[in-house]
Parts: sequence; structure tokens; C-alpha cells
Amino acid sequence: MNVVLSNTSKEPLFQQIKEQIRNQIYQEVLKEGDALPSMRILAKQLQVSVITTKRAYEDLEKEGFLISSVGKGTFVSGQQSHVLKEWKIREIENDLEKVIEDAKQLGLTKEAIIERVTLFFE
Repeated sequence: MNVVLSNTSKEPLFQQIKEQIRNQIYQEVLKEGDALPSMRILAKQLQVSVITTKRAYEDLEKEGFLISSVGKGTFVSGQQSHVLKEWKIREIENDLEKVIEDAKQLGLTKEAIIERVTLFFE
């Protein structure tokens, strides 16, 4: 597992950890049953507090990406990658809906929004 934190990002550290682990599960870099480092070891590696790694792991567990077992550790759960991808697509759709609502409030046209989306794809 490879997690790199940015101290210049506005995104909270626990969120950066969470997103990178989740993306590694989506991309099947981390697979069902893979063991994750303990919260303490990951905190030490990343030079953050255990509270930060604990929050990331707990959120991922609530979302069904991880399973923790007392005395055994934390593991990638048995979610199928296509199910996880569907969840991510749903999140993207929800984000897009919010962006489009905001754009409409600013008076942007559909074409103007599509033009901007196209720029981000390139």
C-alpha cells in the first residue's frame, strides 16, 4: 500500500489517506483479504497522529471497504470491484448534479458546462 500525503493540499490528512486507499481498492491494487498496516504503523510511516489514520480506517470500514478484527488487523473487505466501482460512479453523479445546479445558478449554459468538462478530460 502506497500513501503519499500533501501538506499543501486543502484536503484533510485523514481524507487523503482514505481516498488513496479507496482508489487502490477500485484499481485492484489492494484486493479482498489484503492486510493493511496497523493504524499505529501507518501513522508512524506517514508521520501523522494515530487519530488521523484511525479516522480514515473507520470511515472506510463504515463504507464497507475494510474489515477490522480485534487482534488480527484490518483487511480489505470482500466487496466486488464492480460493486465498488458502481458506488464510485454514484458519488460522481451526485457531485456532477451539485456542480450543474451551481452552474445553472450562475447562468452557465449546458454548452459552457460541457466545454469545461471537456477541458478537464484533456
